[in-house]
Amino acid sequence: MRYDEAIKAGAERLALSGIEEANLDARLLLEKACGTDAATLYSHPEREVSDEEYAVFTNMIERREERIPLQHITEIAPFMGLDFKVNSNVLIPRADTETLVEEAMKIRMDGDRILDMCTGSGCILISVLNYSNNCEGVGADISPKALEIAKENADAILKDKEDDTKYSFVESNLFDKVEGKFDLILSNPPYIATDIIPTLMPEVSKHEPFIALDGKNDGLWFYERIVERLEEFLKPGGSVIFEIGYDQGARVSELLKNEGFVGVEIIKDYAGMDRVVKGTMPILK
Repeated sequence: MRYDEAIKAGAERLALSGIEEANLDARLLLEKACGTDAATLYSHPEREVSDEEYAVFTNMIERREERIPLQHITEIAPFMGLDFKVNSNVLIPRADTETLVEEAMKIRMDGDRILDMCTGSGCILISVLNYSNNCEGVGADISPKALEIAKENADAILKDKEDDTKYSFVESNLFDKVEGKFDLILSNPPYIATDIIPTLMPEVSKHEPFIALDGKNDGLWFYERIVERLEEFLKPGGSVIFEIGYDQGARVSELLKNEGFVGVEIIKDYAGMDRVVKGTMPILK
């Protein structure tokens, strides 16, 4: 079968299963099966797909028809211009979260000590460290399986920065095993209300880790627990940056203001939705 015909056949099957981006997903799955890239469809649409390649591709299409996330099939999620390994033990990095990283890059300084609370795949911390110099990063998560993925991603992506970048990962229930103070604390904690999770698309509700989604009754539980201990772990003059749900900006901002944080600000993502809340601990309280 020709390369372009294989993509068309796969896309038709995915569309019948309700996959919105059927053409894109079929192309990416065929690239994974054949070891090709985006240019192949346009430069060599006549390329023959071998029987072995097509069998692998068909298996991937079947898994995607079951609404298994594309990134779990390819085991790769692009984020901030980097490729992160992912599986069912970590939340899939999303473009929305790049807003948090971009805000961190605006205020971080070379030599900063940075904590990423609820690190998951490590995409936030690793991205900041990759585009910084002489920084030390700590990623904390309650899931040992998530931390395995984060460590693997850090070792792969930061391998050329060993001389000026330090990083470590700690299995911790929020701050319980975290040590020392930080210049910058970043967090994309679970923030979806428990009763909302079953209503999400099946790729999320059935295949992403519940522990990475569940923000308890109102979605604010983790923000409350983190904010109440920031003074112990954030240096005076240091900043915290949270990713938030689209309707949580005012409430998370109020949590920070009630703890004396200044410069509290809500940042919108590229879709115009509230996506990040940041604030600074005053030097003198």
